[in-house]
Amino acid sequence: MHTAITTARRILLGTHDPPLPLRPRQRPPERQHRTPRPQGRRTTAPDTEQEWLRLADHPLPDFLDIRHDGIVGPVQPDENATIRQLLDATLAATDIVIASPVYWYSLSGLTKRYLDYWSDWLRVPGADFKATMAGRTLWGVSALADDQPVVADPLIGTLNNSAAYLKMRFGGVLLGNGSAPGDVLKDTEALARAKTFFTQEAPPARFPFDNVAA
Repeated sequence: MHTAITTARRILLGTHDPPLPLRPRQRPPERQHRTPRPQGRRTTAPDTEQEWLRLADHPLPDFLDIRHDGIVGPVQPDENATIRQLLDATLAATDIVIASPVYWYSLSGLTKRYLDYWSDWLRVPGADFKATMAGRTLWGVSALADDQPVVADPLIGTLNNSAAYLKMRFGGVLLGNGSAPGDVLKDTEALARAKTFFTQEAPPARFPFDNVAA
């Protein structure tokens, strides 16, 4: 069972190392995942526990959606060490940071495959994945070659809607401009935003139609 968190813990998952330098943020400890998060601004602290996982170093098998095939339980067995490692790291985190360049106006294939497995983890006995993720925070860090940030909207929408489905918070996506490795470090505006990115309040994620209805 994964029902308790005692320390603030952030994991970053993505195709590459984070494209922008990020400063950690300390979250208040939670005794239980169902405990409501305190409102208000969080503070920055250098001792936030962090784990960085390159998805290229942890390749997942092809995902097969068999929810409607009459099969009970998850798609992949527990003995797959990579799946188990990523599931455990995800459940243990207070904050999940997805680092992926904009590939064809959306997430990279490796990153999308990781998110596909969230569907499988909803079926893992004892994980209580949806209830455990509720109230946690999803963030994004990305780089794009286009000078129009709007082309990253599909990537941002994927992360926002995934967070909304699980009743998570969504801290937004830190965007930088660049094409070749290291180019983004020339984006001085993005570097400035990176310094305070995790200090902002992350509101509950909402589907676009929820915002229209409100």
